[in-house]
Amino acid sequence: MRARIYQPAKTAMSSGTAKTKGWTLEFAPASARSVDPLMGWTSSADTQAQVKLQFDTKEDAIAYAKDNGIDAQVQEPNKRKPNIRAGGYGENFATGRRGAWTH
Repeated sequence: MRARIYQPAKTAMSSGTAKTKGWTLEFAPASARSVDPLMGWTSSADTQAQVKLQFDTKEDAIAYAKDNGIDAQVQEPNKRKPNIRAGGYGENFATGRRGAWTH
């Protein structure tokens, strides 16, 4: 049984980092999905693909995988780059701003 351990990234719809601190163990699909001919929905007989286990630390996730005989691959997260400008959006309206501000 293959699985991957990863730290979820932040959503594209928000700049916040909620739900990105923990680690997730997610099983790889054992079989391809198939399309139901009547309804057109995709389905699979593999129920392990629906399981996502949450852990506080990477070590906890690795220990769980070893204890249960799960072949897990650890995927390290890509860290965010530091802010390019220290002032941010408020710097656009500062009185000591260099250069003209236009709409």
